[in-house]
Amino acid sequence: MADPSSFASPACCLTRHLHLRCRADFGARTLRGTAALTARAEREALRCLVLDTRDVQVFKVTVNGQDAQFAFGEKHSFKGTPLEITFPSELRRGQEAIVEISFESSPQSSALQWLTPEQTSGKKHPFLFSQCQATHCRAIFPCQDTPAVKLTYYAEISVPKELVALMSANRDGEAPDPEDSAHKVYRFSQNVPIPCYLFALVVGALESRKIGPRTLVWAEKELVDKSAYEFSEAEAMLKAAEDLAGPYVWGQYDLLVLPPSFPYGGMENPCLTFVTPTLLAGDQSLSNVIAHEISHSWTGNLVTNKTWEHFWLNEGHTVYLERRIGGRLFGEQFRHFQALGGWRELQNTINTLGDKNPVTNLVINLDEVDPDVAYSSVPYEKGFALLFYLEQLLGGPDIFIGFLKAYVLQFAYKSIVTEDWKKFLYSYFKDKVDILDKVDWNSWFHAPGMPPVKPTYDMTLSNACVALSQRWIQAKESDLGSFSSADLKEMSSHQLIEFLALLLLEPPLPLSHVQRMQEVYDFNALNNSEIRFRWLRLCIRSKWEEAIPLALRMATDQGRMKFTRPLFRDLYSFDKSRDLAVKTFLEHRASMHPVTSMLVGKDLKQDQ
Repeated sequence: MADPSSFASPACCLTRHLHLRCRADFGARTLRGTAALTARAEREALRCLVLDTRDVQVFKVTVNGQDAQFAFGEKHSFKGTPLEITFPSELRRGQEAIVEISFESSPQSSALQWLTPEQTSGKKHPFLFSQCQATHCRAIFPCQDTPAVKLTYYAEISVPKELVALMSANRDGEAPDPEDSAHKVYRFSQNVPIPCYLFALVVGALESRKIGPRTLVWAEKELVDKSAYEFSEAEAMLKAAEDLAGPYVWGQYDLLVLPPSFPYGGMENPCLTFVTPTLLAGDQSLSNVIAHEISHSWTGNLVTNKTWEHFWLNEGHTVYLERRIGGRLFGEQFRHFQALGGWRELQNTINTLGDKNPVTNLVINLDEVDPDVAYSSVPYEKGFALLFYLEQLLGGPDIFIGFLKAYVLQFAYKSIVTEDWKKFLYSYFKDKVDILDKVDWNSWFHAPGMPPVKPTYDMTLSNACVALSQRWIQAKESDLGSFSSADLKEMSSHQLIEFLALLLLEPPLPLSHVQRMQEVYDFNALNNSEIRFRWLRLCIRSKWEEAIPLALRMATDQGRMKFTRPLFRDLYSFDKSRDLAVKTFLEHRASMHPVTSMLVGKDLKQDQ
């Protein structure tokens, strides 16, 4: 089964190990060096290896030390350009060769963001970070950029000596760079095979704080103590995850808080989870993102989707584990509350994308579709809903977690497709096949829109949110005086998020209502990013002009796409802010992450 998002053909030749040596050049904004891939022939008389690249220069290729011919194929709009390497002599099946490629990344690499000192908290030093998921590792160095292939790696990275380099691997020491006294070389080894999308590198003025026996938090010094407090539950979450899914195999579990332009909430890079500073709420209330990234150590990093069409295998299981951890730490009612919030998130996404849109299928078709453009909360929340529904069908949480543990054990270190998962489900629950046969698998996997069945949710924590949102929806002008700050006194920040999320599923409130809401609840004063995001969307949808500058600021002060894209879309839909939204985007475009810039550009009809 071929990966439509990659040019590589691992069925012919498989890369099993990478030895990377490179230098981060902040002046030129490039990574330059050599990538030595250990490749194994998977068939007889093998003469060539095809690798993925995007905007990468290649200067020389050797195979076992001998010069090899290489040529670039035709450039594809988003997949990049295949690199075809011809071996000096053919390989027998099972024979290995070391293919060493001298390369340089482009200053415009879609995988790398080079930040000026002004774009960091410290304002003194530049900063570099990578984001390779889904198909951007090929924009750093040539590789088999498909999750079907896993390899180990060893890396030596030369960086300016006042900066620190970290990778998705265990740290293996540092030394002065013998070739450049202004640089030092950091060494890393990753001995668990990983897909290329989990390759990660960061270089910056970073400090660390120990927050657990196997966990450091890394950040610029301005944020490091705040981050250490915010994520102090990491070890408790790791222990809960091990209890649920089996031993943690990666050794270290560090966290890195990135500058605000990082496009995602978190990225599960092995040994070093990347997170957005928008999680720093001050009260640990957004730490579920950490539980999510921790869970990926099993589902995603250990058991991996074979192609991005089966992304739900990574994300649905990870959301399921994340919520099981939440249930362990904060009670079963909280797990159900988070699960119901996820169902509403799914409704919201499907309202935005359209319920006939094929990207709302659980298993999607990515022929000639860019995975970045297809990305949404569907694989997360529709995937979770399927697992939650199966949990309820097959005998409850204790029984279902037995399946999940066995599934991880069965497929650890492998890459699989939905059919593999389903076959294993049937074999594990062989005494319940009659129940499984009643599941409408075709609709769950291959139909767009909402799932065919809604699971059952405990409403205890949700009822207060529903009641308050209904009061606002039904309120007439004459009722607005009945609201007061006391309405929120018993509500957690999770419940405030849910209250606003419920209002966003309804037609816009009258302007007088959101103005009164600000009067009594003072949402503008809250810095919790999840609350602020939903509140500002509500204001823009109700056409409150005073909210325009606040929404523009939130859309540009941070670059997490979950926030930035919907805010820009809402501002674009409001006639009073459309021109300003476009103007603001164009002013900020150069300092945005390349993927964020591309997608917001599409949203605002400003495609380059």
